[in-house]
Amino acid sequence: MESVANFLFEVGMLSRTPRSGYQFLGSGKESVSEHILRTVFVGYVLCKMDSALDELRVLKMCMLHDLPEARTGDMNYVNKKYVTVDEEKAVSELTESLFFGKDVKSIIEEFNRKETRESLTARDADQIALILQLKECGDLGNKYADEWIRFAMQRLNTENGRKISDKIVKTDSSLWWFKEKDAWWINGNNV
Repeated sequence: MESVANFLFEVGMLSRTPRSGYQFLGSGKESVSEHILRTVFVGYVLCKMDSALDELRVLKMCMLHDLPEARTGDMNYVNKKYVTVDEEKAVSELTESLFFGKDVKSIIEEFNRKETRESLTARDADQIALILQLKECGDLGNKYADEWIRFAMQRLNTENGRKISDKIVKTDSSLWWFKEKDAWWINGNNV
């Protein structure tokens, strides 16, 4: 049980590990854990759009794909030009003492190989989570967000991933809560 307790503490590190690309974008902020949560929800939606997918495998990949970053930190595209991270070593060491370690390791490896429909869908969920965050930054005035979105959209692998991303970039990120601009926003009630 000690290895399980240690694993759960390690997972907690993801909430304190910042996504590092936002320092280059100049706005936006999220932890790896916040990113994973949105990725899981995007993966869930993508699975509902394609019933042929193994939903459990997609969701496990969405949940576990950035787990090694508890040890390696988040490496953005600029960092990756200069720093090599041994993710394989991080995954091996974090899974070696867990009774379910082989499952975690195989899920991360499947995600990284990009060979199955499920891994391509999970990778799309990862990119769409980024696209959503970038769209929010752009809607708040970041002039670089649209260019970053264009690059992220080129990384998409599935038709459903492209469809939902096309809709995301055309939708105001505040529309879900600020759609009805009526007396409520003046009086705080419906009268």
